[in-house]
Amino acid sequence: MKQIVGIDIGGSHITMAQVTTENRETIASTYLREHVDSLAENQVILSAWVSAIQKLIANLDKNVVLIGVAMRGPFDYEIGISLMAYVKFFNIINLNVKKELAQRLSISEKQIHFINDAAAFLEGEIFDGVVQNHRRVFGITLGTGLGSTFYDGKITTDEDLWDSPYKTSIFENYLTTNWSIKRYKELTGADISGTKDLREKSEDLRTIIFDEYADHFSDFVVQHVKAYNPKVLVIGGNIAKAYPYFQEKLTNNLENNSINLPIKISAIFEDAAILGAASYTLKQSSNY
Repeated sequence: MKQIVGIDIGGSHITMAQVTTENRETIASTYLREHVDSLAENQVILSAWVSAIQKLIANLDKNVVLIGVAMRGPFDYEIGISLMAYVKFFNIINLNVKKELAQRLSISEKQIHFINDAAAFLEGEIFDGVVQNHRRVFGITLGTGLGSTFYDGKITTDEDLWDSPYKTSIFENYLTTNWSIKRYKELTGADISGTKDLREKSEDLRTIIFDEYADHFSDFVVQHVKAYNPKVLVIGGNIAKAYPYFQEKLTNNLENNSINLPIKISAIFEDAAILGAASYTLKQSSNY
């Protein structure tokens, strides 16, 4: 039986689980999440990742285990080299992460495969999520960043639309958690941590901000997603949990632009990236 591990590396954590190929699901008893300081020196970051992975694969056969890693970009996913030049993970830039992990885990580099985190999300939703058996799927992740990915019925690709021009800057600045925090501050002078807090505020204030968010989101769909001619749109990330608060305005905006696109919300959220990384590894492995 194939032994597959799916890993999601975020800006402050590493989350992983063993994934079964038969039932297409994570094995709950193997689920592991640990904090990682993304601002630390590269050796500290690597040690934290390796320590967590070793806990999970300790009882697995290292000769056959396959490890799929969902990683934010920019990153050379085939070779395994980090190209991240911004603050988080700055200290691992130009480091061959695949080679370092393989050596420290005493496995072959061929047993490790990297995939963009947004693409992993959509791969997971196709593997065992809300868009199984669908073709031409566009996926969007909404949270601390903006992820965009497309499945054409054969492969899942990262569309990297986060920095496409919009208003006075780029779309990511209008569709992420920081936008809702900033907008709430502008309107009230007070602070919130994100859309979870916003949902608990007064209805009038909540409506203003979520309606504006829906306008930004529909502009993104009109300007970018429509061109892919997807049959369904799937949304993930923490902001997707607030979808009921901006659903009506978003739907109306899209209908006014002659877009009748079915929208599905992830039911597995973070597990989607874990499952997607595992699914991608299966496809890429010579044993698949």
